[in-house]
Amino acid sequence: MDLIERVSEHFRESIALKQQVMDELSPAVALAAERMVSSLMSEGKILACGNGGSAADAQHFAAEMIGRFEKERPGLAAMSLATDSSILTAIGNDYDFDMIFSKQVRALGHQNDLLLAISTSGNSANVIEAIYAAHERGMGVIALTGKDGGQISEILSPEDIHLNVPSLRTARIQEVHILLIHALCDAIDCMLLGGE
Repeated sequence: MDLIERVSEHFRESIALKQQVMDELSPAVALAAERMVSSLMSEGKILACGNGGSAADAQHFAAEMIGRFEKERPGLAAMSLATDSSILTAIGNDYDFDMIFSKQVRALGHQNDLLLAISTSGNSANVIEAIYAAHERGMGVIALTGKDGGQISEILSPEDIHLNVPSLRTARIQEVHILLIHALCDAIDCMLLGGE
């Protein structure tokens, strides 16, 4: 086994997938960033959720918003719903794991808010429930999915934005998801602070 070649193949696959989806997803990412800025300028906030690596992406997004991305600016209202172990374990234990995000969306979400729903399969039951809860609260949804978009692709409203990465490999989907998140952060900063 040639480990160097194996590692190089990861780079080639990642580059090829990013090139494949660049033209298709860039307009939708720009629209999602505009939606996020509109929400933030209307006293709204962005609630992000996902499981596993997608939970890490939700936290990463919230950290870039509240702290900073690449430019100094005041913090922007965003939070990950995947970080509070007491809330997650209480809801998971007392109700159902599928409700860990939706109960938080119903408690914290308002009409000017957005839900950033992240699921590499598009089939994460708790993320799907969060989307239903967001719709009940009059919130828009920006969904990051992979593969064929799964069930999430079927429940989004026409006003929601779907950023689907058409790959079967979770690692490749996650690599594009973090690129999309960084592109969103940069576009938001560009709109709020002016671009170079």
